Amino acid sequence: MARFALTVVRHGETRFNKEKIIQGQGVDEPLSETGFKQAAAAGIFLNNVKFTHAFSSDLMRTKQKYGVVEGKALSELRAMAKAAREECPVFTPPGGETLDQVKMRGIDFFEFLCQLILKEADQKEQFSQGSPSNCLETSLAEIFPLGKNHSSKVNSDSGIPGLAASVLVVSHGAYMRSLFDYFLTDLKCSLPAALSRSELMSVTPNTGISLFIINFEEGREVKPMVQCICMNLQDHLNGLTETR
Repeated sequence: MARFALTVVRHGETRFNKEKIIQGQGVDEPLSETGFKQAAAAGIFLNNVKFTHAFSSDLMRTKQKYGVVEGKALSELRAMAKAAREECPVFTPPGGETLDQVKMRGIDFFEFLCQLILKEADQKEQFSQGSPSNCLETSLAEIFPLGKNHSSKVNSDSGIPGLAASVLVVSHGAYMRSLFDYFLTDLKCSLPAALSRSELMSVTPNTGISLFIINFEEGREVKPMVQCICMNLQDHLNGLTETR
């Protein structure tokens, strides 16, 4: 059995986020003043978490394409969808990616990540004995609702191995929504009691933080089990104004 943690964070607010303008390959809008404050707050919040891997959107994906509506108001996309007699969430504007294409990019990245972590875990096992250190899980438990009792169970007596890796991914709202849909629909992700399916599928707010534990049982051809620890956490934004 191998386990790793996946922390997913949406980027900070941009002016286009605030004004509900669609961004994509042709729009490289910098963070707004609020966005910089959000990003700084998220960095401080995660400062003591021990990450073994970090990915940003430019590294983990090809450019996301919204086609002819890039740089235009969200209301224009809705008007185009209405004219085409389609619902906005599933409407694909000319030159844009379908939701299935976005989801496939998410699946490709996740599968690459799983193979990377499993390969590294196998290599570590060849040169070390005993269960992995639980320091990665302990650092997560200090700020995330793993449960203070959860990390203490991860020891040589419990039979639960420590985390093989702790991965940080910083990405975009639409991409994250598609990835989370894959977790829920295809991998049957388990949810905290207080979290509903609709909340999992809502668009993550700027610098919203989500944490998942990925488990591989014996026989790695089997799809991994995904446990959602928390979704769209925003504790780091307490006290900030004009956040989204």
